[in-house]
Amino acid sequence: MNDLQTERSKPVAIWLLIGIGMLMIQVVLGGITRLTGSGLSITEWAPIMGTLPPTNAQEWEVAFNKYKQIGQYKFINSDFTLADFKSIYFWEWFHRLWARLIAVAFAIPFVIFIVQRRFRKDMVAPMLILFVGGALQGAIGWIMVKSGLNENDISVSHYRLAIHFIAAMALISYAVWFALKLLIPGKEVVAHPSIRKFTTALIILLVIQLVYGAFMAGMKAGVVAPTWPSINGDWIPQGIKGSVFNDPLLVQLIHRSLAYLITFLIVVWWIKSRAISTSVLFKRFRILPLLLVILQVIIGVFTVIYSPNRDQLLWLGTLHQFVAMLLLLCLIWMRFMVNGRSFVRAV
Repeated sequence: MNDLQTERSKPVAIWLLIGIGMLMIQVVLGGITRLTGSGLSITEWAPIMGTLPPTNAQEWEVAFNKYKQIGQYKFINSDFTLADFKSIYFWEWFHRLWARLIAVAFAIPFVIFIVQRRFRKDMVAPMLILFVGGALQGAIGWIMVKSGLNENDISVSHYRLAIHFIAAMALISYAVWFALKLLIPGKEVVAHPSIRKFTTALIILLVIQLVYGAFMAGMKAGVVAPTWPSINGDWIPQGIKGSVFNDPLLVQLIHRSLAYLITFLIVVWWIKSRAISTSVLFKRFRILPLLLVILQVIIGVFTVIYSPNRDQLLWLGTLHQFVAMLLLLCLIWMRFMVNGRSFVRAV
């Protein structure tokens, strides 16, 4: 049995899983907020008073007038009515409200578990990391939003968006790893150095892909080439003028190429992983990364094709982001399963 696994730790594990689910919903809400252009609709940060949205016509007019002062309204949404403003306000408000709910869902059980003495000494450091990580993520989110609250910018930087997204994924991944320590029996964890290194490499490559996915969203790079399998009729797009970090066509080319590479490597990973037969749990679920990456590529293709359609992009883009999260967490899970100390010979 894992050192962290005891009967008293089971409620902690369930609590972590609930928190992971809430964090994933928060990332999805962030994606919807981005795709609806809602992120700059609330121009101030009020952790307590901002819990409730405007409650009367006067408060709505005050909030709307503040929004009218920033570049996004002046250059993009100058034709907005109050009803239009309310529609984008809702998503940013809900995104922030859900963050507050996560904080409450963390704090109250945390205090209860301390009173019940469910935390072992070796759980203290992971809990502190989760707490600091959550607070840091909130700060990164506000810094990102604040950077766009001026008279010149119409959106936040795609670099800041990528940092916010990857920080969220790092927090979720760490919580998943900690939860796995509490949930997975030691007998199910095997040691296979080559698969472990292969899985680690896949995770690193996927993180790079997630960064480029954030770049795609931040620069709205899908609409510059809403075609597949070619990119506006070319395999190597014409008209590239920027770098690998800021040219929409080049960013899309890299994002597509990484998708094909990751898919191929996961196929290879799945073939190699079949050599492990000593863990029933690993054998049962090792097909998941392959199924998820195939699904992700299919959704990605439709997301690019329908990117000019705002309504279609909203739900396809959100689904694309969600499956990307599932794929990363699935690989984290597989990496945990081959993290044993003593080598178990593959049969």
